[in-house]
Amino acid sequence: MTDVKMDILLKENERLDDLCCNGYRLIQNTACFCFGMDAVLLSSWATAKKGDKVLDLCTGNGVIPILMHGKNEGITCTGLEIQETSYELAARNVAINELNGDINMVKGDVKEAMQLLGGSVYNVVTCNPPYMNENHGILNPESAKAIARHEILCTLDDVVKAAAMCLKVKGHFFMVHRPQRLVDIFEAMRKYKLEPKRMQMVHPYTDAEANMVLIEAVKGGNSQLTVEQPLVVYNKDGSYTKELLKMYGM
Repeated sequence: MTDVKMDILLKENERLDDLCCNGYRLIQNTACFCFGMDAVLLSSWATAKKGDKVLDLCTGNGVIPILMHGKNEGITCTGLEIQETSYELAARNVAINELNGDINMVKGDVKEAMQLLGGSVYNVVTCNPPYMNENHGILNPESAKAIARHEILCTLDDVVKAAAMCLKVKGHFFMVHRPQRLVDIFEAMRKYKLEPKRMQMVHPYTDAEANMVLIEAVKGGNSQLTVEQPLVVYNKDGSYTKELLKMYGM
């Protein structure tokens, strides 16, 4: 174990990253799934008001609740994670940022979210779920990275159902996913009475196809979808666009 800043101890395969938000830091295990740009974009896309209760499904190492807390004043957050290693890492990340009073991590299955956390409890639910529904060719389906990327332990339907069950009426569900799954996403949302209200495509370059989509839905909302201007990540020279830097808080 290596001593890193104050009393933070890093284990094998771990590193300490600066989240560039309120001085928060995050321990990541490189042998597991490390967060990417999609988590940062979701934490900026999602909004919460003072006093709101926020739930993050498939929370991984807890990056989204920690960023959400830093960007939205006066909220309390819960993260739900099924993998023991990721859950323990998330709990440590809450502790090192001294957020134990504001963020709570729960170990459990998305399919049992309502039983674990209660129904119609949360004002906001966020999720950066496994994207891939084709599981053939996975060398080790029990690996942390495979579980984070593929619908092995939960499906898109499981995630949307859990969000709908845990949200209060008129509560907001924010999700990042792949554009190729949009039909499936809208079908699942309508199935569980979550009405898509806002959407933004994310493109790596102006002349490249979208590779992410940000979606906001409202439980019991009226039928009207706003499609926002696309978000472009990189300029032609490979530098981040102003819009992307703003979402990163830079």
